[in-house]
Amino acid sequence: MSNTLGDGVLHLLGFLMGVGVFALVIAQLVAGVSGIAHHLGITAAVIAGLLFFFARFTLPITVGAFFGAMDVWGWQWYWALAFTLPGLALMAIMIPGVLVASLPWKRNT
Repeated sequence: MSNTLGDGVLHLLGFLMGVGVFALVIAQLVAGVSGIAHHLGITAAVIAGLLFFFARFTLPITVGAFFGAMDVWGWQWYWALAFTLPGLALMAIMIPGVLVASLPWKRNT
């Protein structure tokens, strides 16, 4: 017998976590573009935004989010770092995996 109330609560928590992650990504994107535009100009911000959307290269946006939160929004450096840590942690997990997957001895050809 399934626990429909417990399943509903888990689905609601999953939905709320998804909305929270989406809101964090949007906030980091806004902070990243504003930080890059503040320091490097609007052209660099547009290029970083395009890299974010089309090439899935998030490092410039993450670094820009740190400086955007700190310099544009006026946050302390430790709050800006806490704001960008999820993106940095994701990169720390993804980069070694991409490197190992791209090694020639790893391929099955």
